[in-house]
Amino acid sequence: MKPTLFNKSQVAIAVSVVLTTGLLMPLQAQETTDEQAQEAKVEIIQVKGIRGSLARSMDVKREASGVVDAISAEEMGKFPDTNLAESLQRITGVSVSRANGEGSQITVRGFGPDFNLITLNGRQMAGTGFSRSFNFENLSSEGVSALEVYKTARADVPTGGLGATVNIVTAKPLQNPGERYSFMAKGLHDSSNKAGDDVTPEFAGIYSNTFMDERFGVTANFSFHRRDFQRQSANVRSWQLNPSLSVDESDIVDGRPVDANGAVIPRFWAPDANGDLQPVTAAFFPQEISFARDDIQRERTNGQVTFQFAATDNVILTLDHTISNAVTGNNSLSWGVWNGSFGGNANAYELDENGTAIYYNSSGDDGSFTGFRETGEVDSKATGFNMAWAFSDALSFNFDAHTSKTTTDNGMDKGLGAQARVILGSAALSSKEYLFRDGDVPGYSIKWQNGSNELSPNEIGSNFSIFTRTPGESEVTQYQFGGEWLPELGYGLVGVSFGAAYAEQSLSGSGGSNNANAPGFNNGTFAEIFPDSMFTRVDLSNFLDEFSFGSAGVSPGYAYTFNIDEAITRQLAALTEDVLGSDAYEIGTFDSFPVNRIEEETVSLYVSTAWEFEVKGYYVDVNLGLRYEETDIVSPAKSRVPEYVYWAGGSEWLTQFASGGEFVEVDFTGNYDLLLPMFDLKVDITDDWVGRFSAGKTITRPGLGQMLGNLSLTPSPKIGARSGSRGNPNLKPFASTNLDISLEYYYAEASYAAIGLFWKDVDDWIDNSQVTTTFEGLHDVYQGQRWNAAVAAIEARGEQATDGAIYNEIVANGVGLGENNRVLPDPNTDPLIAWTINSPENVGVRKVNGVELAVQHLFGDSGFGTGINATLVDGDVEYDNFVLMNQAVLPGLSNSANWQLFYEKDGWSIKLTAAWRDEYLAGTGQPDTTDSPPNYAEEFLQWDLSVNYSINDNLTVFFEGINLTNETERNFGRFERQFLSAAQYGPRYAIGVRYAMGN
Repeated sequence: MKPTLFNKSQVAIAVSVVLTTGLLMPLQAQETTDEQAQEAKVEIIQVKGIRGSLARSMDVKREASGVVDAISAEEMGKFPDTNLAESLQRITGVSVSRANGEGSQITVRGFGPDFNLITLNGRQMAGTGFSRSFNFENLSSEGVSALEVYKTARADVPTGGLGATVNIVTAKPLQNPGERYSFMAKGLHDSSNKAGDDVTPEFAGIYSNTFMDERFGVTANFSFHRRDFQRQSANVRSWQLNPSLSVDESDIVDGRPVDANGAVIPRFWAPDANGDLQPVTAAFFPQEISFARDDIQRERTNGQVTFQFAATDNVILTLDHTISNAVTGNNSLSWGVWNGSFGGNANAYELDENGTAIYYNSSGDDGSFTGFRETGEVDSKATGFNMAWAFSDALSFNFDAHTSKTTTDNGMDKGLGAQARVILGSAALSSKEYLFRDGDVPGYSIKWQNGSNELSPNEIGSNFSIFTRTPGESEVTQYQFGGEWLPELGYGLVGVSFGAAYAEQSLSGSGGSNNANAPGFNNGTFAEIFPDSMFTRVDLSNFLDEFSFGSAGVSPGYAYTFNIDEAITRQLAALTEDVLGSDAYEIGTFDSFPVNRIEEETVSLYVSTAWEFEVKGYYVDVNLGLRYEETDIVSPAKSRVPEYVYWAGGSEWLTQFASGGEFVEVDFTGNYDLLLPMFDLKVDITDDWVGRFSAGKTITRPGLGQMLGNLSLTPSPKIGARSGSRGNPNLKPFASTNLDISLEYYYAEASYAAIGLFWKDVDDWIDNSQVTTTFEGLHDVYQGQRWNAAVAAIEARGEQATDGAIYNEIVANGVGLGENNRVLPDPNTDPLIAWTINSPENVGVRKVNGVELAVQHLFGDSGFGTGINATLVDGDVEYDNFVLMNQAVLPGLSNSANWQLFYEKDGWSIKLTAAWRDEYLAGTGQPDTTDSPPNYAEEFLQWDLSVNYSINDNLTVFFEGINLTNETERNFGRFERQFLSAAQYGPRYAIGVRYAMGN
């Protein structure tokens, strides 16, 4: 016997089709009224709270065609989590990546943010930053009624979600007639806070009402959230492969395995000139090490208003407008040392068995204290119009139009109009040591020429400053037309949906960085312009106390902080053109930087059919569909023309662009079309058991940044990092052929168990390919005739040929020098620079497969319930740490699990949740490297708690605890000893009150 959820009348079938039709998702809430529910004999049971939310989510999963999961609001204005990303991680197969300790973007079945499409009421949203991905931390949860995750192909859903399509459903007034409202206020305490307010506010409200005999309705919601916190972190910029070092054998400890002859065994593989992999040895050294203390203030404001009007009994009009604004201010101090020159600067080192330096002693370069300040804003607006027309009992149409726009700007600091990084310090180093023989975080020790490990304030001078501004804009305009036909033809055909859509997406970004006093210490430190009173000594004895340091601890155990505005003002006044010529200290303008732009137009057509059969006593539902899309891309590209590269001294190499940065503009174009079939089969095996099979094709479009047509060479081409990049407008999208099999057991109210298997074969995989090339006219001082002669002269005197010594030798010879002793290239004696250029290409096929497990159980009427899910994934997209080249991998692929335990009874609602994510590849590539090294994120487990008590039917007080165990974040490179970063934030607590009427 089939479960009697509702009788299969024609109207009921219409409701079922709408519920499983992505294009019509905005219409479901508009067309399903109480009268229709009664006609369809739908059993309506109003259950609130956690129990009701779980029951509704389970019903969506059970009744859907294909593999669909959902999260429903517990009641109006109360979503299970305050952050939508944190809510989504409760769904099987979904894991979260975090920004500033909050859920930011999602990974589904191992596919990261760029592989998942986020829609708002079935509409594609403009991405955040130069990407298609959407950051959930910028959207409040109060106005959201449900989150729907479509994991299998659907012909009627906008394309782009190879991992999944996530639809955010907001409240509509005609969906629940009458007056209803909910208001919430709470105080948030972030235990990491040091500079901001100890308690910050958050408040939100939603109001809904209907008028004119429930023919007109309005829903409005708003929210404001502020968080003050401190992030403490340690960082290694990058790991350099096989730098050329001049070190006596007696000062080297090499832990790498050796053969019988004492030679290091080649354990790594690197491409030769023909691209064939050859066995090689490898040693890795940290470019620098630094620590930072960021004091951050974040404010988020959201609002939405929706109007609905039932113009006739058959026509419903909907107009909505959504805004989101997030402003983040960061005022930070960082300190550290630079190891990046290598060469003759090296004094001693120790390598572990993998060739990773766990000790490195060097001379030269500098130690510095950096003040950083930035105010960034993300502003989003979306406006939409929808018309739903029930033409007859068997035929209905809808039209939907919307525009969505997001702007980002990191130059919102009112005083500077840019992001500011002010670097002060000294090059008066005797030696410095990197230490990581034990502990979680490496340390360093330093010896200054003053004979101590501490620099006094009167020795701190001007190095250089970087001022950056990179505004961007993303815009989506989309028109969708769809229809439904409920035929009475027999043969099992119960529904046909069809439609067409047009979407235009554009994204532009401009700006860049201006270096102030770029030659750094080579023109003198100018320490005299900074009074001792400008610096405040900071004790670091409790810094990063959630991590264990090695025996050296945080050495030297102090740092200096200073007022950024004062430091900038003093340098602007003293380091003028009269003193430094063209290297004068200036913030500069950002108007002359190139504007990168991409424009994409897509036309699509689809048809989807719903079938119902009874086969030997089993009820079988089939969904068969096809989608066609055609996409055109235009990328107007502007590039600066490089003129030459000069050496400013030390580790500073700079690219001089012609005419101060003259642009050449070219339009690059591309296009593609595709067919996307899909097939879903659902069998009601018994009253409690459901089996599914799905097959289909989904895509993820190339990243917008990957399709930019311009060529860009680094403005700071340091030795070993002469790199550049170019885009490819002719990239084809990732195209995945998917298979899903699942078995689901619905054994009690809001209780079920499920297991699912999935396979994804992804064709036209996109990956960055690297080519080494030269450009006519760009010559290299490094290892040119003057460089080699300087090295020979220095070593002949028995001295160490550090980069500083080489520079001084060339300057002393006075050959080929420009302003402020710049060493200019000599076309007659210097070789051409070998540039490593990154370019995205379609490189072949990759496979991903996995298993999803989920159990949700309510313990009768005890009030207790639990839910647990886990996802295990595998594939041929993992990074090989022993291959020293770019690899076609899938960042984000990882196992994950989530668990929740709750009690809900007698006015109490208590929930404890845990979210676990295994170690995963966060990305590839590190600054100033050419071997595309990995960046791994360490295993992460976060515990959260919420406690609610209902004083009466309307008033609830609550407590929230987030990251109760103070989980930390840590990243590393090819091996765990190749430390990249560590950060701690601290637990967060909130106490609040919620008042609701009409729920």
